[in-house]
Amino acid sequence: MGSAFHEVRFPTGISRRASGGPERRTEIVTLASGAEERNSRWADSRRRYDAGYGIRSLDEIHAVIAFFEERRGRLHGFRWKDHADWKSCPPLQPVDALDQRLAESDGAGTEFQLVKRYGSGLFAYARTIAKPVKETVRVAVDGRELPSAAFTIDATTGRVRLATAPRAGALITAGFAFDVPVRFDTDRLVIDLEAFAAGRIPSVPVVEIKP
Repeated sequence: MGSAFHEVRFPTGISRRASGGPERRTEIVTLASGAEERNSRWADSRRRYDAGYGIRSLDEIHAVIAFFEERRGRLHGFRWKDHADWKSCPPLQPVDALDQRLAESDGAGTEFQLVKRYGSGLFAYARTIAKPVKETVRVAVDGRELPSAAFTIDATTGRVRLATAPRAGALITAGFAFDVPVRFDTDRLVIDLEAFAAGRIPSVPVVEIKP
């Protein structure tokens, strides 16, 4: 059986209480003088989570086991809602079609990738969004929101296709909710019910899948 991505979301009641967030890989070399040289090994950050922190009951343990078995451990990817970072805007604000700048039109192209930018200016980080929640996506051209019939969205890649090409120089923006493409980072779940009853949580590591 080959690997695949399953367009299903991990139980959100459990992921809401999970721990985790972005990580980067930085190489630090200390010179003889004591000064440092720092180099980034990764162009993009990668998310890691531990779903074990979200488990509160025996029924939730059972739900995680079922989800794990259906994904065949690390074999198949799935969607994960990061409750700290799941919108084109801050989590408690409503999605708006002006939230994120996608591109400036060249007058011919009609397809644009969803991205989310962190920070501003020279050091802003643009993150590719590949797993949007389809019904939440809103798109605008030069500040005017398009009707839903004027564009389509591929919820498996995050590519937006406009029905017609905007004029050259037009700014395309979008707002959306999204999931993180992940997989389990273990092929073995260790469930100790006595330890769980005593307040110790099982480890259920999950890691983002990068294209």
